[in-house]
Amino acid sequence: MNRIVTLIALCLIFNGLNAQNDKAIFKEYAPNSFMKMILLDNTMVEEAGVEKAVDRIFFMDQSGMDLPNKITFYDKNTIWHMPTLSQGRAGTCWCFSTTSFYESEVKRLSGKEVKISEIYTVYWEYVEKARRFVQERGNSVFSEGSEGNAVARMYKKYGAVPYSAYSGLLDDKKYHNHSEMVDEMNSYLKSVKERNDWNEEVVISTIKSIMNHYIGVPPTEFTYEGKSYTPKSFLNNYLKLKMDDYVEILSYQQEPYWQQVEYKVPDNWWHSEEYYNVPLDIFMKAVQNSIENGFGSSIGGDVSEAGFSRQTNVALIPSFDIPSEYITEEARQFRFSNNTTTDDHGMHLVGFVEFKGEIYYLIKDSSSGSRQGDVNAPEFGYYFFHEDYVKLKMMGFTVHKDAVKDILKKFK
Repeated sequence: MNRIVTLIALCLIFNGLNAQNDKAIFKEYAPNSFMKMILLDNTMVEEAGVEKAVDRIFFMDQSGMDLPNKITFYDKNTIWHMPTLSQGRAGTCWCFSTTSFYESEVKRLSGKEVKISEIYTVYWEYVEKARRFVQERGNSVFSEGSEGNAVARMYKKYGAVPYSAYSGLLDDKKYHNHSEMVDEMNSYLKSVKERNDWNEEVVISTIKSIMNHYIGVPPTEFTYEGKSYTPKSFLNNYLKLKMDDYVEILSYQQEPYWQQVEYKVPDNWWHSEEYYNVPLDIFMKAVQNSIENGFGSSIGGDVSEAGFSRQTNVALIPSFDIPSEYITEEARQFRFSNNTTTDDHGMHLVGFVEFKGEIYYLIKDSSSGSRQGDVNAPEFGYYFFHEDYVKLKMMGFTVHKDAVKDILKKFK
């Protein structure tokens, strides 16, 4: 009798876990109208094959679902942030997302509303990548990718400038396109390695000259709101950001919890070991407590899942992937270890809402994926992440230390 009762109970539990029966569909995908606008701006339509680039992708069918994918849902719990800005065809989401985060921080701390240049930071990041490439004799990553804490690193060394002083857009371009520039820099560095010609001064000078041609020479002095600044004085005296006040919170099992560790991904090309690694439940509480208390964050992880819909701009974890109850530290690490979770995108978390008893996060984004449909729609340039998606697929975030002070106290 007890065995029968147990079997019935197990069946009820199993059926309960599988009550949600999400469906998937294959749908043709082609560059959206916004991507075509970027390509047109850069006169690359023919080369990119805009009209021919059609693919069929497998993703969750979210049609007919009641989802909080309107900005108005988040009005009461959204921090101030600059309007969304496209990164164009530049693989520098790490900088766009974290720069947006620091803009919000300036507003929070001083009340100033300022647009900060992303490409100024990108410029010096490439310089430092080239420097390390020489120092490591070619055994260092040189690519468009990086991590959110690279922005603080470049601010400390080179300062910051307003967008009005350096946009990185030449010849009346509206959108960034770094593909040719990056190809040229990589070709040059490949030749350096082949020749074994490790003259650091010459290499950096050449890398700068390539960038100067494509994105312009960064300013050493400029005027903003009637006052003269250098990049360092603008950071210290106008933005008044203290870069040591910002920390990286990480959660993965492959390194010890409650220690500062290296985030072992290619984009952490300088092998920073400053990530505060915490258990998953602590990580999720930190994400929620931060935004509840008015602290945004620059968050990064994987956006290539079947539950990540470009039609609704909502990111869910479908039941055919893993039921919500089974999203554990092990499930998270399993996906990271087998490379189904990759560190492929950085975004700015700016708000949240409780919808039907579940938390969704408002995500400001710079990629073309979030730019579907009407360019004038309030949702243009945003995603809406279910808490399970953050739990399973977002690996870490940058935040002010005051938002996570209770966590930091537990680290030696």
